[in-house]
Amino acid sequence: MTDFRALTSEETQKLEQQGCMCNDWSQIRVKDGFNATHIRHSTFSGEIKIGCFNKEFDFPGGVKKHSGISFATIHNSNIGDNVYISQVRNQIANYNIENDVIIENVDSLTTEGESCFGNGEKIAVLNEAGGREVPIFNELSAHTAYLMAFYRHRPKLIDRLYGMVDEYCASVCSPKGTIQRGARIINSRTFLNVNIGPAAFVEGIYRLVNGTINSSAEHPSYFGPGVIAEDFIAASGSEVTDATLISKCFIGQGCILGKHYSAENSAFFANCQGFHGEACSIFAGPYTVSHHKSTLLIAGYYSFLNAGSGSNQSNHMYKLGPVHQGVVERGSKTTSDSYLLWPAKIGPFSLVMGRHYRNPDTSSFPFSYLIENRDESYLAPGVNLRSIGTIRDARKWPNRDKRKDSRKLDYITFNLLSPYSVEKIIKGKHTLKKLKEISGATSEYYMHNSVKIEAKALERGIQLYETGILKFLGNGLLKLLETKNYTSIDELRKALKPTSGEGTGQWIDMAGMIVPKEKVLELVENIELGSIQSLQEIDTIFRSWQDNYYQWVWNWSVKVFSDELGIDLDAISRDELLDFISKWEKAVVSLDKMMFEDARKEFTLKAQTGFGMDGEDEIRHTDFEQVRGAFEKHPAVCDILEHTEKKKQLAVKISVKLNRVLT
Repeated sequence: MTDFRALTSEETQKLEQQGCMCNDWSQIRVKDGFNATHIRHSTFSGEIKIGCFNKEFDFPGGVKKHSGISFATIHNSNIGDNVYISQVRNQIANYNIENDVIIENVDSLTTEGESCFGNGEKIAVLNEAGGREVPIFNELSAHTAYLMAFYRHRPKLIDRLYGMVDEYCASVCSPKGTIQRGARIINSRTFLNVNIGPAAFVEGIYRLVNGTINSSAEHPSYFGPGVIAEDFIAASGSEVTDATLISKCFIGQGCILGKHYSAENSAFFANCQGFHGEACSIFAGPYTVSHHKSTLLIAGYYSFLNAGSGSNQSNHMYKLGPVHQGVVERGSKTTSDSYLLWPAKIGPFSLVMGRHYRNPDTSSFPFSYLIENRDESYLAPGVNLRSIGTIRDARKWPNRDKRKDSRKLDYITFNLLSPYSVEKIIKGKHTLKKLKEISGATSEYYMHNSVKIEAKALERGIQLYETGILKFLGNGLLKLLETKNYTSIDELRKALKPTSGEGTGQWIDMAGMIVPKEKVLELVENIELGSIQSLQEIDTIFRSWQDNYYQWVWNWSVKVFSDELGIDLDAISRDELLDFISKWEKAVVSLDKMMFEDARKEFTLKAQTGFGMDGEDEIRHTDFEQVRGAFEKHPAVCDILEHTEKKKQLAVKISVKLNRVLT
């Protein structure tokens, strides 16, 4: 704040006449255009700067209130232009309050000593006993947190990353807090060492200590009634309300925590939701969702999770303390009353049903059902590939991205089939074949990593995995055949050549972003060597990974065509292409048919149980149709039929193009 002057004697006299007090009026500086009329019944101390009051604010019910200060005690603070402060019962101390801020009916806003406002607080994710601490800060991304939590085998990397966070914290630490432009704080109690971002709306909170509510005009954050939070960072567009309890947590962009949710030592990244239940020491990657009162997520890594009511895990064997941890890979669901004894690792896009005490590891079997039967864990590999629910989830995630801020902290790969998931499909297929080979084709069941796989489930899993591989590879190939220009087989082969050797190895899910492992290791080495020295540089690299995703996917796909299908795209013929397109079409249509039949189960007579309360079959059917709609008109069913038709047409279109061009 510049261009401030001392109060005139007339202004000082007017302030005193209006019930204001100050031990030393000379310490108050005001901006040209200052009007003392709008300050009443307030006490000032320390160095104070005050702007102009030229604006009226609209409050609920059509009430208008003029900017100004009334019934407040303000110490050592700077007040911007057009600020409305009223009914501060204790004090505002050591704050920079920017333009257009509203503060009304608040107990206290205090900064005490030098504070980093939650930045640098270490949270014990995954392992409740410690060892994977992530220091939170305003610009923390899921991917940076992933490196800090999971790459403990690279201690030099951890030291470097911690150093970058320390440097960032030094830049934000201050003896004064900040309430940024357009923020509103209403009907609240205690704020101690808390920064509040632009346009944030805070109402009815009980206590906030040592934290930052980041916000933006594009996507304001909201903290609502009854919230108690300490040692926290909330990103823009976050919402915490309804007496939620937060301790040592990071709350990412677009996250919602409410309805008495309780969380400690946990990180929630983009678009997570937590209602009613409890989280302890979790790394919640994007779209981790828990809506139920009896659900406990503890000491685990999740992403794109839907936790059912009563879902629980245990990390304590009552021997050496709560030292165990678990991983539930992306896109999985836990059913009501499901239970997992950590340590365990669940493969991506899996359904966990029942209670599992034998530390299952199904990470090599994506798209599976893990089911309890008589205290044993049974696995049905691949069956989620044919589930309408899986496809519905994959399509809804992009549409449910609540982030409106132009700057996204997390880079998210939404694709259901990707090198990461298909790589696991391939591994799962080979593992199933090897189990069959070792145990013999006549076995009734097979054991693998504490789970039982029935013979028929094994055979079905191999078939479904092969279908999934065909679908993924064909999707990429037909896209190129459709969009590339070529007039000869040589030009076509050239168009299908990979752009480089990048991305042809293993891929990983880096807390929502799917990337080649080689790129992650390259980044790690560069950080360790000191050639990358800032968090901003790391973010730039993350963005470049997302930009290059599809290019690297094709590089990987070309290798898999050769390794899994024996197809060399560098020497492929027209007839081989046409044959593959036919196989791809059959694979896509067969999966769509399975999903169609899966959807039909939701419309059977059994599904209509409880409908038609006071009538017979005809009334029950009519009641069901009025509530749920007709099967053929359901949006998910229409999507399947439309998808099938589009893929059939694409197969015909590409076949015609190949026959026309390559004659």
